[in-house]
Amino acid sequence: MAIPIAEPYGTELQKFRADFGDPMAASIPTHVTLLPPTEIEPNDLPGIDEHLLAVAARFPRFRIRLRGTATFRPISPVVFVPLAEGISSCEVLQSQVRSGPLNVALKFPYHPHVTVAHDLEKDALDRAYDTLAEYDCAFDVDHFSRYEHGTDGVWRPQRFFPLAG
Repeated sequence: MAIPIAEPYGTELQKFRADFGDPMAASIPTHVTLLPPTEIEPNDLPGIDEHLLAVAARFPRFRIRLRGTATFRPISPVVFVPLAEGISSCEVLQSQVRSGPLNVALKFPYHPHVTVAHDLEKDALDRAYDTLAEYDCAFDVDHFSRYEHGTDGVWRPQRFFPLAG
């Protein structure tokens, strides 16, 4: 589950990711993760969708502002665009998404962000960090999406959950 980055910013950041040499740029739409990749049994999907619809129905729309760059190095070779606005809304939303049938443990503490370079050489990570240091955009979040990892390795949205609280 993730918040897709609104256009034109989603495509713009995906193009930057590809330009930095990240081979996953074409496979992963630009997003803020709410639930990391989690294997779900097909029979569990109706109940999970009911849960997500209920969460979305209670949750108000909010604004995200992306600004600058940050990194998880040296722990993880990732450069990302951090949220300057919308952090607490993302934190609360992800905790509600990760309740009930999606109550899964996280490998790392939740930190909303938009990855722009992952598992690349130091020079490529440095270039991503420097290139987007002044990046700034804002958009309203009116839904989140459930994605599925296709057999071709591409993540695609399967269902949208409109925020209506």
